[in-house]
Amino acid sequence: MNNRPSRVARAERPRSRSGPQSQRDAARDTLSREVGYVRKPHDGKLRIALAFPNTYFVGMSNLGFQTIYRLFNDQPDIVCERVFLPPKQELQALLASGARIVTIESQTPVSDFDIFAFSVSFEWDYTNVLTLLRLAGLPRRAAERDTRHPLVLVGGAVTFVNPEPLALFADVIAAGEGEALVPALLAAVQASSSRPELLGQLAGKRGFYIPSFYDVEYAADGSIARYLPREGSGAPPVVTKAALKTTEAVDPPSTTIFTPDTEFGSRFLIEVVRGCANLCRFCWAGYNYLPVRPFPTDRILELARQARTYSARVGLVSIALCDHPDIEHILRSLKEMGYSISPASLRLDDLTPTIVSLLEQSGERTLTIAPETGSDRLRRVINKTVTNEEILNRAELIFSSGIENLKLYYMIGLPSETDEDLVAIRDLTLQVREIMMRHAKARGRVGRIVGSVNPLVPKPGTTYQWMPMEPTDSIERKMKRLRGLVSDIDNVYFNIKSERHSYYQALLSLGDRRVAPAIEAAELNGGQWRRAVEDADVDGDFFIFRDRSQDAVLPWDIIDGGMKSAFFRAELEKSSRAEWTLPAKRARETITLLPVLS
Repeated sequence: MNNRPSRVARAERPRSRSGPQSQRDAARDTLSREVGYVRKPHDGKLRIALAFPNTYFVGMSNLGFQTIYRLFNDQPDIVCERVFLPPKQELQALLASGARIVTIESQTPVSDFDIFAFSVSFEWDYTNVLTLLRLAGLPRRAAERDTRHPLVLVGGAVTFVNPEPLALFADVIAAGEGEALVPALLAAVQASSSRPELLGQLAGKRGFYIPSFYDVEYAADGSIARYLPREGSGAPPVVTKAALKTTEAVDPPSTTIFTPDTEFGSRFLIEVVRGCANLCRFCWAGYNYLPVRPFPTDRILELARQARTYSARVGLVSIALCDHPDIEHILRSLKEMGYSISPASLRLDDLTPTIVSLLEQSGERTLTIAPETGSDRLRRVINKTVTNEEILNRAELIFSSGIENLKLYYMIGLPSETDEDLVAIRDLTLQVREIMMRHAKARGRVGRIVGSVNPLVPKPGTTYQWMPMEPTDSIERKMKRLRGLVSDIDNVYFNIKSERHSYYQALLSLGDRRVAPAIEAAELNGGQWRRAVEDADVDGDFFIFRDRSQDAVLPWDIIDGGMKSAFFRAELEKSSRAEWTLPAKRARETITLLPVLS
């Protein structure tokens, strides 16, 4: 393929039927409101149609999607164009007419590209992956496609946590960080002269999982006995996640296309630091983005200066923002540029008066923190290494600095949770409200507290990956109880998520390739998951409510994310004893925690 880098070893086929003129006009109208999109000639290049399996409004708010678009187009031998799930009315019209979806940049039918790549961030978008395949005129399952069709590549955060629910639909699954995956993909394409040779090349590279190269054997109880690489495929027993050892030589992911038509408007988003060392036992992002790697300060600030022409607001995207050693300098510099600064959820143990003051001075009026629960005991169970005393101290700091509103993230259905822990959520919220009201009285203006409550879904690649989810009736009782506890608190609003919603999220999170028929059924019936699971004869309870601690292999074990099973089992034992594993930074402060530790 060295002499034809523009094709991924595809047989010739008639050009696809283009979409209606209205689809092309809509694409051109979208481009007219954008700054920063890339247009390249197609000749002689590897052509990639990059899909976000949700609407433009959602997809263009996704930093990972914008980053992979930039990484592809930074390669001179790649042309990458975008495609999204159409809005509801347009979607129905396209499905009814049989018209083929086209890319935004050149309005070329997706089926004419060499690779159809998906950036998938959320389990709920799995059905939209199938819808987009249908709109492109492609068979849904990989086994039904051939070299006449684009290579279907699926990547994104959910795929390197548990790729198996999408395994039967993908030719290739990219597991890991885009900065490491994109150059490897291009090298494999350029070194291959046929589709089978390309798949073989990718199977030998870090981070590329070829589902068709593996057979899955099941034990008598229905659990997975082993993944068996097919003879002659060259596939490894386990696919190692692709990741950067350091971020020193790469630009931080940031907004490259500005448009008002997104969830965040024209806000400039930028990743400041990747990873988190606190290792909360429920948090897949904390484990899967290790090690902690700050991006270069000079590049963060230079990209912010370049973006200032198009945006007056900056969103700092990180799960451990304050782990950047230069965070105060970064915040001060952004404020001096005239930005209003919005951070992601802030880790309580890192908040300082300087950081909160800089955020307030930049115009921020709402901060988000995650106590997770209301009791110190339960925080030790889940390894959330803060105490109620520290939470209240930080609330005092936040409200005394002029911040008016606070968002609080809580969970229910945690291991060993009791009714006392639910009452503790109410009591802690009341104490935070008392602090808010005291400062609001002095200002003459009252803010609000918004609590968001989600049931725990045990996630792959975490300490709780072997645990069953708490039974439906138990979660429903706890939700009802908590709603009663917090319903009449002035200036406090609670959003308590649906248990049924969490059930199907858990199925997509914890399932294996045997849940594929349910995804297909839900895509066809408009997302009616209860009926889809029944029609597909999928036993959801098997995946959700079964203890997996004795399973020889978990579905997501096909991807080696870097964390070892022995570590997770040791953490599970600590969780049962309500014992913290303190990160190094917190271990130095143990003296302040002695009353809680005892």
